[in-house]
This record gives sequence, C-alpha cells and structure tokens, in this order.
Amino acid sequence: MITKTRVRNCLLEVMDPELGISIVDLGLIYEVKVVQNEIKVIMTLTTPGCPLAPVIEDTIKKALAKLGAKKIEVELVWEPVWTVDRMSEEGKLKLGMR
Repeated sequence: MITKTRVRNCLLEVMDPELGISIVDLGLIYEVKVVQNEIKVIMTLTTPGCPLAPVIEDTIKKALAKLGAKKIEVELVWEPVWTVDRMSEEGKLKLGMR
C-alpha cells in the first residue's frame, strides 16, 4: 500500500544535485497526494529556471517507482515562493546555517 509517509521516506533519498541535501530537508516538497495507486508530488525549486529541474524530476520518479505506483506525477509550482525558512533544521545544519 502506498502512503504519504512511504512517499516522503523515498523523497528523503532524493538529493539536490548541487547542495547534496535531500529535497525534503530543503523544503522543496509542498504536498504529496496519493490516490489509489497514483502519486502526485507538488514541489518547487530554489530558483525558477533551475537547469537541474529535469534531473530532479527524473530522480524523484525513479525513487518513487519502487513503490509500484501506476502513475507518478511531479508538478512544479512557484507559489508560495521558496525561502530558507522552509528548510528543516537538519538541512540548515548541513549547510552550516545553524
């Protein structure tokens, strides 16, 4: 059974290619929806036009594929705007912000 918790745990393994911190700890994940056997991840990036967006999306889909979902969708949004306040304490520690 696919649950939001299982999806988030998989997303903890997805690292930002430049910073080496999980996209969850960076606060990039805004929402996870699970309906039956389909997953939708609503997220943002640290900056619009990030050239690594396709790489991150592909990595997310590969990480979530092991859950056996029939469909995996990643939706990029720009509202609300990402700020460092969205980062977890662990993420801030890893970047030396605490």
